[in-house]
Amino acid sequence: MTDRKLHLNAFLMNTGHHEASWRLPESDPYAHVDLRHHVRLAQAAERGTFDSLFLADGPQLWGDLAQRPAGALEPLTLLTALATATEHIGLIATASTSYNSPYNLARKFASLDIISGGRAGWNIVTTAGAEAARNFGLDAEPAHAERYARAAEFLDVALKLWDSWEDDAIVADKAAGVWGDDSKIHPPAHQGPYFSVAGALNVPRSPQGYPLLVQAGSSEDGKAFAARYAEAVFTAQQTLADAQAFYADLKSRTEQAGRDPGHLKVLPGIVPVLGSTEAEARAAERLLEDHIVYDHGVARLERLLQLPSGALRLDGSLPADLPPESAIEGARSRYTLVVELARRERLTVRQLIGRLGGGRGHLTFAGTPEQVADRIGTWFTQGAADGFNIMPPVLPSGLDAFVEHVVPILRARGLFRGEYGPRQTLRERYGLPRPANQYLTPAPALA
Repeated sequence: MTDRKLHLNAFLMNTGHHEASWRLPESDPYAHVDLRHHVRLAQAAERGTFDSLFLADGPQLWGDLAQRPAGALEPLTLLTALATATEHIGLIATASTSYNSPYNLARKFASLDIISGGRAGWNIVTTAGAEAARNFGLDAEPAHAERYARAAEFLDVALKLWDSWEDDAIVADKAAGVWGDDSKIHPPAHQGPYFSVAGALNVPRSPQGYPLLVQAGSSEDGKAFAARYAEAVFTAQQTLADAQAFYADLKSRTEQAGRDPGHLKVLPGIVPVLGSTEAEARAAERLLEDHIVYDHGVARLERLLQLPSGALRLDGSLPADLPPESAIEGARSRYTLVVELARRERLTVRQLIGRLGGGRGHLTFAGTPEQVADRIGTWFTQGAADGFNIMPPVLPSGLDAFVEHVVPILRARGLFRGEYGPRQTLRERYGLPRPANQYLTPAPALA
């Protein structure tokens, strides 16, 4: 038994994280644009007392339409609907600092936090890829370092905007005819290399002060950014040793940045393929792999590795002369993870595509509920994780199976809550304080 509890986040992706999930008889190819599907998933995760759910996003059409359901409902709009269908679970949306403006995005997240009663979270991404850049009038994506420099200023501006109202700015004195106190409004008056923002936000300070700040980059720039700002980090590691090294490094960086490392939660992704026996789980995994269309996987892998079309052979190994991570302007950390996985396990391109089909580099684990709980418990207790990003390979069945069969085991082992308890904000559920308003100077201590 332990007083420390897991944080579980449900990463929801249309018919499931496995790229072939939509081809199974049980799957609805139109689920990604069906509100009822998302409500069902959110309520299932809430039934499992998950801390939060998460929607990924990007400002471009994802991949080849032939491969899997493409496109997605805009996540802040969808989460606002899910806020009315749930009561406790946190609601985390991805939004880009490269292709948004601080004022509009700060207003949207503050609004979601107010509507949901303090359950909003923001997964902060800088958005790699030329496809997104061309949708915003750019010929190519900004350089990796420039994207993170812009992201840092974006966050600084957003924090000023969320603090631009003091908590007691609304007076609501009907007798005196005074609705609010203008002296408690603090316009950012920000001028910087990337942004100029003059006025205060046009919604009050939200229940959490500002949303839970989540980050998912594991490159050097990404880890530096996380140490400065993030309160939860979604990450991908394939081995316990790699996860422990990442965890220790990020906690150390957070402390060096002057923050409490306990106020940053590390959540690796895991794709659990469940069966009542190990053989049944392996069979479910093989069924999904048998439905992969390998031509799609080759094209996607060539794009990730920045290779010309036709450079990879299914039954061959990755080329020996791949570019170093420093030459990659896109998703650097994912590039390195994939290359190291292929080299370490001596995988052919076909085998590598099969390994990536379920979680795009996240740990895929096939086994019984007890075996999945064992793996989660080991990483949690051995300094590799504060919780997990649960990525069901097939939805809704994979989430239902995890809630019904794995969650009770984690509860019985004292690793996870049995119920939500009193109503909490998302920030409180992650064990984080409500941030003080940066415009207020603490009163001097009494003698």
